[in-house]
Amino acid sequence: MHTPQDVQLIGTEVALRWDDGQESYLSFATLRAASPSAEVRGERDIFGQQYGGEAPRNFSGVEVTGWERIGNYALRFDFSDGHRTGLYSYELLRSLGEAVP
Repeated sequence: MHTPQDVQLIGTEVALRWDDGQESYLSFATLRAASPSAEVRGERDIFGQQYGGEAPRNFSGVEVTGWERIGNYALRFDFSDGHRTGLYSYELLRSLGEAVP
């Protein structure tokens, strides 16, 4: 698993420099839309029924106002719309960065 060595907020993006030298630039709107939180994605019970979750929407104009490292596996971002419950695993962040052209 690759780990981010440097994380910076630059303009409207989060810039990540990974331990292998790769760099990722993720827009704030992309990060907010990809939140892995139960608030956004919903939760499943033991029978597989999904509860909650947000309908997909446009997050243009939402900003990242801060971030923190969670253990050795994830980052948590604070968004200007008050969202802050998603834990973005390094694996998820890396895959989001690779999906950006």
